[in-house]
Amino acid sequence: MNIIQDGHREHYQQKWMGRFYQHMNNIKLSRKLTILYVFCVLIPLIVTDSILLYIVLNNEYAKRQHAMENEANAIQYSLTNSIDYAAATAKQIYMNEYIERYLNHNYASALAYVEAYQDFVKTTLFKGGAGMDNTIITMYADNPTIVNGGEFSRMSSIEKTNWYNTFKKSGQDTMLYFYYDNEKSPAVEAKRKVLFLKKLDFFSGSRCDKFLKIELDYSNMVRGLVRLGYEFPVYVCQGKKVLLANNGHSSINQNFEEFQMKHKVGVCKEMSLYGCELQIYILKPETDILKNILENMPLIVLLILTNAILPGWLMKELNLSLTVRIEQLSQVFDNVEDEELCRIDEINGSDEISRLMENYNRMALRTNELIQTVYKDRIKEQEMDIARQNAELLALHSQINPHFLFNALESIRMHCIIQNKPEIAEMVEKLAIMERQNVDWATDTVEIGKEMEFVEAYLSLQKYRFGDKLSYELEVDKSCLDINIPKLTVVTFVENACIHGIENKATKGWIFVRIYMEEKESYRALCIEVEDTGSGMEESEQQKLLWMMQNASIDRLQEKGRVGIVNACLRLKMITDNQVKFALESEKGVGTMVQIRIPLEGNVEIC
Repeated sequence: MNIIQDGHREHYQQKWMGRFYQHMNNIKLSRKLTILYVFCVLIPLIVTDSILLYIVLNNEYAKRQHAMENEANAIQYSLTNSIDYAAATAKQIYMNEYIERYLNHNYASALAYVEAYQDFVKTTLFKGGAGMDNTIITMYADNPTIVNGGEFSRMSSIEKTNWYNTFKKSGQDTMLYFYYDNEKSPAVEAKRKVLFLKKLDFFSGSRCDKFLKIELDYSNMVRGLVRLGYEFPVYVCQGKKVLLANNGHSSINQNFEEFQMKHKVGVCKEMSLYGCELQIYILKPETDILKNILENMPLIVLLILTNAILPGWLMKELNLSLTVRIEQLSQVFDNVEDEELCRIDEINGSDEISRLMENYNRMALRTNELIQTVYKDRIKEQEMDIARQNAELLALHSQINPHFLFNALESIRMHCIIQNKPEIAEMVEKLAIMERQNVDWATDTVEIGKEMEFVEAYLSLQKYRFGDKLSYELEVDKSCLDINIPKLTVVTFVENACIHGIENKATKGWIFVRIYMEEKESYRALCIEVEDTGSGMEESEQQKLLWMMQNASIDRLQEKGRVGIVNACLRLKMITDNQVKFALESEKGVGTMVQIRIPLEGNVEIC
């Protein structure tokens, strides 16, 4: 029976899955993507965002609650320490036998009491220690021979005061008491006070009642609360009465206010200090989390809409990518009857459509490879020939009967040696070196070592011309000496530095030539830097020259101005398959630096 039921169940499952697949196969691709977006993006997004929002709110609430509880504990600790100081002082007085005898003694006259008081103060140093931290200590005794004043008074002076009667009614031996003292107003300005009260009945057989009052500095307690810099508003209350606060509700000259913000309380901590029941209220911050969320609801809605719309837009673009690529394939197949097959320029992705497009490109490449290769190589060769011819034309101006010129220069050099003029002979020799290099166009490339000899000769001649006005320094890595570069590359930029930099500057200047190899993990390049401390150039002129270097072409060789620079840059671009990079930095009155960076990896071959 179970086997039959299992067979029916499996049959129904297969039948249902078959209908489902058939239904899905009949749905258009765009609708499939919409279903995918709703069930796999939109609904999970709403659920996860809701869960995350709940977790964030709950964590923030717990964090804030913990911070408020820590603040309440800190305030309890601070208040306890402040009152314990007074309690410790009261305990010392309570157990002081000398004070007990002093208050119990029956003095013969007021003068005798004053003398005893002076002796008491001198012996015990009581007056100096009693006034620490603005604390006022007063002891009362039911002794009619005591004169009121200073730290001691008769009990009768306080029997009618509210605070003393409150203490008596409490039936306690020790009590902390906050009250507003307005009994002597207006003669004495009313103010808030904090009293630590204690009966002095430690010694048995005392002949009179004694009482201790320690008046703490209320203002100092408030300042201490404010100075601690708590994050949340703090109220220390006794019932409905606000005793201390850190937000301006603790003015010493005003009566205690009633606490009316219980609806804002985040943490309430009960504590008892020497018979005084206190409540520490920590208020929730004004910027409530839920309130912030409500205030930023437009932004939240915008983010939700963005999270919902952006995936929908992506789904739409995905659909378009499929149809567009299929249409692109259809168009190129329509052109198969043309003489040359068109290639698909951009193939994105690696799905079945992309592989189909790649296979088509491979087929088109095999068909057009020979024609394309021959055509491109011929064009490149023609461009290099034209550039070489232009360079030769630029050099023809100095090639009038070169052999005759070299012989004439050699005769002049020998004559200078005979006439004992070695400096002129050396200059003539340098000039001959330059002329031979300039007219020798058997090849367009030269080793960097040979090029630097030409640069040295040129700068030596310029040094002879400018004298102390020109100084130069050449630095070439040994690893770069055998690398071939287009002829007259470096000297062209050196000549530019002399003519446009040093010549136009009234003061002394330097020319630096640096050639080095720049190597990184996957990058290796030859760097050529020509720097001068000449007159520099304006920003507009700098940008114009850099544009000419980066866009050097055969047509621009016909234009006037910077022909040598354009020629050198064009030959560098051709020999490196347009991989060379140019950089130019200049500041008016400071100098100019040209940097040429030639990559030596990949398809670039200049060696």
